Parts: sequence; structure tokens; C-alpha cells
Amino acid sequence: MTESSPAIQRALISVSDKAGLVEFAMFLAEHGVALLSTGGTAKAMRDSGLDVIDVADHTGFPEMMDGRVKTLHPTVHGGILARRSDVGHLAAMEEHGIAPIDLIVVNLYPFEAKVAAGADYDTCVENIDIGGPAMIRSAAKNHETVTIVTDVEDYTTVIDDMERNNGATTADLRRHLAGMAYARTAAYDSAIGRWFAEQNGELLPRRFSLSGARVKSLRYGENPHQNAAFYATGDNRPGVATATQIQGKELSYNNLNDTDAAFELAAELAAPAIAIIKHANPCGVALGDKLADAYAKALKCDPVSAFGGIIAANRGLDADTAAAMQNIFLEVVIAPEITAEAREIFAAKKNLRVLETGGMPDPAAPRLMTKLLSGGFLLQDCDSGRIGVDNLKIVTKREPTDQEISDLLFAFAVCKHVKSNAIVYAKDGATVGIGAGQMSRIDSSRIAARKSEDAAQVAGAPEALVKGSVVASDAFFPFADGLLAAADAGATAVIQPGGSIRDGDVIAAADDAGLAMVFTGMRHFRH
Repeated sequence: MTESSPAIQRALISVSDKAGLVEFAMFLAEHGVALLSTGGTAKAMRDSGLDVIDVADHTGFPEMMDGRVKTLHPTVHGGILARRSDVGHLAAMEEHGIAPIDLIVVNLYPFEAKVAAGADYDTCVENIDIGGPAMIRSAAKNHETVTIVTDVEDYTTVIDDMERNNGATTADLRRHLAGMAYARTAAYDSAIGRWFAEQNGELLPRRFSLSGARVKSLRYGENPHQNAAFYATGDNRPGVATATQIQGKELSYNNLNDTDAAFELAAELAAPAIAIIKHANPCGVALGDKLADAYAKALKCDPVSAFGGIIAANRGLDADTAAAMQNIFLEVVIAPEITAEAREIFAAKKNLRVLETGGMPDPAAPRLMTKLLSGGFLLQDCDSGRIGVDNLKIVTKREPTDQEISDLLFAFAVCKHVKSNAIVYAKDGATVGIGAGQMSRIDSSRIAARKSEDAAQVAGAPEALVKGSVVASDAFFPFADGLLAAADAGATAVIQPGGSIRDGDVIAAADDAGLAMVFTGMRHFRH
């Protein structure tokens, strides 16, 4: 259906975002469109020499209550909602002196921006638009003849359509814009609802909606036969959604997912750290006095899996670290800052995607995460739980050394970011073996130990890297076999949540093996 309505004769324009406003309004005026407007929008157009009719003059009713009431009037909404093909509607318009309004151009008060900027309660409430959404919804409902524009990006589309159709728009475009309009008001109301829930301390409100603005369509999803797009929620949390891409190919669905996982893991660690991610799981994480040292230690854990991986740093990335990364194929590098010298080095690999975020996310900041199910979704706050020395409960006869405690806390922090069942071996502030996503914990222990042996061969080390390491488990050991597998691999100390009905058996096995073990009381499942 592509037929056009009659040419647009009257437009009501009221926008917070003035980008492109004057150019669009000039085009309309050149095509004989009468311009209605309010406040700052009217002033901006008049200052550019355009003739503008105040809405107050159009309705014969003044703006009042600090501008809260200006477009909420039958002359406005009757002019928008009247069906031009309905004799009764036309008669009502004539009787009450209501002129048709063919085009509505509205973008809403910047509520989301005010919230993101940390505005106070009263300011946020004052930036809840009422008249704007009402006009948008009215125009979208009557898209049979009325054109609604809610995004600056659509000005050019409307101009092109009007030029092709003698000042009118096509039904296809009006229907498309109507759908866009309702999506916008839905997102706006969703943001307001979530904000009120936060103000009221309601983590999981009775009704919850999630909205986002499409940043870009992706070539495909996880696999080439799947469609995908990337959406931003407007949250200003530093990360892949807010980063600047300095160079490289377009980010794919898997790139975006893995880069987010890498950066959130790097943010978990206080000391200079590098996290190397492959398929959303870490294959090497390490701390160092300098990033270059951390990178060397992280890569040593699993250099085979690191090929084609994602690297995240939690400090400004310098030339020495960038140079060290030149000897391996990588998909993405992300850091809060990247020096000019490091950028020059990365430029030699033009396909490498390099992202700069301008800051690090706060791992303790509350966030919500969703998981879609058939007919619904699960909602929870993100796992921001953290463990310190004071949270540890020593349950074995042997107490861990200071170095073991430091490595245990590091391993447990990394373990939180490994798919369950998760096992992480660590030594001297670096992972030396990681077992992820297995159906049984003992298999994760064995896989991590085997990968450590493979890494030792690559490094030319005389024995598996896990010898003399500590081991972390994301959940309790249901049986002693998983713990004994870690002991057989060479681990000397264990950190785990505890809480199994067989904790006594596991503790006894640890004592028999001469292990030190601590309980955290906190589980870190990641599915």
C-alpha cells in the first residue's frame, strides 16, 4: 500500500532536540506548509526568518502552569485525530472551528538524559513529557492521513517522500513512522517506570519493561542463519555499548558479547589486569605491576585458546603492551584509554577492532539482567557479590599462607566470570588453568589441569603450571572427588562457597591431602 494522502498543509512542531529543525522547517515552508509551534521551538524557527503561528493563537487558549498545559486542547487533538473520510468528523471540525493538522513533529522532554546525568528528583519529574506523548499517540493512531515524526533521523526520509509525491507522504511511510512513534512512547514510559521503581526501592517491580534504541543492524547473530541487531539502553556505564571504536572491522554479535564479558571481568580486579576471553569464557587472566607483565602472564595460561580472542585491560593501554600483542591474532582489544603510541602499533593490523571506553564500570553498581524464556523472561540483579579476607572461613587444619589467600581471592573473582561448573587454578596473581561449562565439577577440574599441562608444554616449562597453585570453585564440591582431582593436579589451597551436606567429607579429604581450604558462603553460578 503506497498511495499518498493529500499534500501536507499544516504542521505542528515541538521539539527538545533542535538538530536539523530549521532546515526541515524551511523545507516545509517552501512547500506551503503552515507552521504551528510552542516555546523554544517557535523561537528557533522565527530567529531563522520563518513565519510561525503560536499554538496559543491557534487554540485561542493561553499556555499556563509553566508550560505544562499548552497542546492539551481539543483544537489540537481534534485537528490530529479527525478522520478526513468521516463525514461526522468533518462536520464536527467545521462546527467547532478545528483546522486539520497533517504533520506532527515531536521529540520528547529529555527525561532519560536527565536521569543519566544524575539530576535530582524534582528535575526528573519536571522532564516527564505529557503533551508530547499525547500528540504522538494521536497522530500515530490517525496515520491514515497524519504523518508523525519522532526522530531527527527521519527528517530526510519525510523530505524525500514529500518531494516524490508533490508535498504528500505515502501510506507505507506513515504506517512505518506510526510504529516508530509507539515504540518511542513505549520506551519513554518504560524509562519513567523503571526510574520510579528505583526511587521507591523496588528492585523487581510488579511490571517491568525493557527498551533500547537500535545502534546498528549486524551482519548476523551467533550463526550466519540468525538475524541480529545491537541496541543501547541509554545506560552510561562504560563498556562496549558506550565505547569509541578507534579502528578495525565492524563488531559482530559474538564480538560484542565476548568484549562485554572481557571488560566486565577486567573491571572486577583492582590491580593492573588483563583478561583474555574466548567464547564468553576467560582463557587467561592476570595481574601485574605493569599491563605488559599482566598480559604475558595471562597469555601463558592458554595461548592456544587466546588465538582469535578478546583482550580487555583495566588501565590505560600503553605501547609496550600493544607491542606484545602483535605476535598473536586477536579480534578485539578494549581499554579505558589507549595511548597515541599504542594506537600507532595497533594500526599495523587494520582489521583489529580497538575500543576505548573512557573509564571503567563499577563492578559493585546495581544492574539488572534478563534471560528470555518461552512466553516470558527471568529478571535478576547482576552478580555484584565480592569476597574479602574478612569473609573467609578457614575450615581445614592447615591455614592458607598470605600468598595463598591473595591467589585464592583472585581465583574466586575470576571464577565468577566463568561458565558453570567453573574451576579456576591460579598462582602468583595469574590463572594457570581454567575449566568451564562442564556438567560435572570433577570434569571441570580435570580439564583445567589438562589445559595447564598443554600450556606448560607450549611454554617449555618442566611441569604443569598448576603445580603449587590454588584452586577456586564457583559452587560447593558435592563430593570429595573434584577436590581430590585438584589436589592430584598440584593445588595446595582451595576456595569454595561450602554448604554441601557432604562438607564434612570434603573437609576431611582436604585435611588428608594436606590442603588449606576456605569457605566463602557465596556461590557464583554463571549460566
